[in-house]
Amino acid sequence: MIGICGLVALFLLIMLRIPVALAMLVTGVVGTFALSLASPFIKFGPYLLQFKTAIWNSVANYDLSVVPLFVLMGFLAAETGLSRDLFQGLSALTRKIKGGVAMATILACAGFGAVSGSSIATASTMSRVALPELRKLKYDEGLSTGVLAAGGTLGILIPPSVALVIYAIVVEASIIDMFQAAIIPGLMAVVFFLIVIRLRIARNPSLAPTLTPMSDKDVKHATRRLLPVGLIFGTIILGLGMGLFTPTPAAGIGVFLILAYGMLLRGMSNNDGLTLERLKTALLATANTASMIYFVLFSADILKGFFARTNLPTALSDWAAASTLEPYTILLAMLVMLIVLGCFMESLSMILVVVPFFWPVLIQLNGGDYVSAESAAFGMTTDDLRIWFGILALIVVELGLITPPVGLNVFVIKSFSPDTSIATIFRGVAPFFGIELIRVTILILIPGLTLFLTRVL
Repeated sequence: MIGICGLVALFLLIMLRIPVALAMLVTGVVGTFALSLASPFIKFGPYLLQFKTAIWNSVANYDLSVVPLFVLMGFLAAETGLSRDLFQGLSALTRKIKGGVAMATILACAGFGAVSGSSIATASTMSRVALPELRKLKYDEGLSTGVLAAGGTLGILIPPSVALVIYAIVVEASIIDMFQAAIIPGLMAVVFFLIVIRLRIARNPSLAPTLTPMSDKDVKHATRRLLPVGLIFGTIILGLGMGLFTPTPAAGIGVFLILAYGMLLRGMSNNDGLTLERLKTALLATANTASMIYFVLFSADILKGFFARTNLPTALSDWAAASTLEPYTILLAMLVMLIVLGCFMESLSMILVVVPFFWPVLIQLNGGDYVSAESAAFGMTTDDLRIWFGILALIVVELGLITPPVGLNVFVIKSFSPDTSIATIFRGVAPFFGIELIRVTILILIPGLTLFLTRVL
């Protein structure tokens, strides 16, 4: 009962707009104090003394050292102008196609998402770069903002992704396996989004402007600047996908390559490249973001300890195993709940709060930790299940970012386009939401699409 009350209190605090990390910390501490009053075996004083080591353990973790490096990669890419070069180069290549600049925006979001690892960072960065160009070319406002809101969601899934790293740590999965498993679903999302743009423009040609040719000189200049971007992004993605290096060295290599490229650009031009001021901005932004992430991780660890003492996750697992509901019915209920929560919570916080409850339930439904694929309810081993569910969970978390009434990515786009109504942005993003539901359905029905690369590489 104390565990259930703590869970209700946690979501009430979040609904009251209390920062999620603080809500988790307060719930964990106050809940443990309540447990100490109810049980003589739980001592609140010694519990508080362990905080100093808990904070250290949250930070001094080699697996988590990849987080600030990936965050730094994203900010360096933005400050160096890689996001602008990526968008302009792809626009030059797709400009002859009607709606090509909107398609280039999706491709640029996917490319930048591979560096930033954050949906909100991808949406905000690409909005600064792409929205002025889409408006200058007189693209429909709903299509322009919808493309950016939907494209921003690619940041959470296209590897490397901070959310994938955190999920892997929570369920004790291989980070490289998670990155490999995300490649095919991520490419599916890009292709499906491009199809949506093409179909919308074919149905209503007025959404996109008449073709505007570029001079050969401008095309050559834009595509030349695209080559270093492709080299940096390709080195990271292919290296991780093929298992040439682990995530932390990959992030270090990415930071080094972007730094080197930014300094090279600075030496060639006074306006481009990485100045000391831009480097300072990237480092400060990284420090702020990384400290927030580590605070969330520390609070999640405190909250997890509280719920473990209440035995609530185990009770939920036992209930699910004893229920007469079909395993896929419970899985679908979990995914729907993640979509709803994604409207209100940041993806990282949601993974840390919700997955520790869902994962033990799924293990029990599947038949236990050591079940064989032949006898498992989902037709796969526990190792494959944690990878498959992780990809599904992150995709539906993406959906929450563009789901009314509180899709976080929509409000990010709104901040860069204050004259555009929220209703217009939601109408623009609605077709992308529909195609995402189709993608989730395909991945549920054909788990092999998610697991193929992890089994081959």
